Amino acid sequence: MSKGLLHHVEINVSSLADSVAFWGWLLEELGYQSFQRWEKGRSWRLGDTYLVLVQTEERFLAIPYHRSSVGLNHLAFHAESKQQVDRVTNQLREKGVRILYEDRHPYAGGENHYAVYFEDPDRIKVEIVAPEY
Repeated sequence: MSKGLLHHVEINVSSLADSVAFWGWLLEELGYQSFQRWEKGRSWRLGDTYLVLVQTEERFLAIPYHRSSVGLNHLAFHAESKQQVDRVTNQLREKGVRILYEDRHPYAGGENHYAVYFEDPDRIKVEIVAPEY
């Protein structure tokens, strides 16, 4: 056990199928492995940390997520290199995913912050960050 490290993140999603298709390839690109699978959820694990997707109950779907409201703003993941950030960026574009802050990409976080920003199917912002050189 790694004291103080994040154990897991659980995200309620509007469409489990869409979110699994979106997150599955991305998490595997980042080194996660499929971990758990059940009717209304999936998870991927990397070391002691895992990310869980759970289908939101129908009665809660009417209230959409927005990252500027109270709650989660975004998830940021370490990339192994600038090349991996570029590879993920190209894959996102091939999948038709809009790159956020395109006019400042890949330095939208500052001149020493090489990253790609985008949104998942429920508009949760995701950031993939290269190590600083």
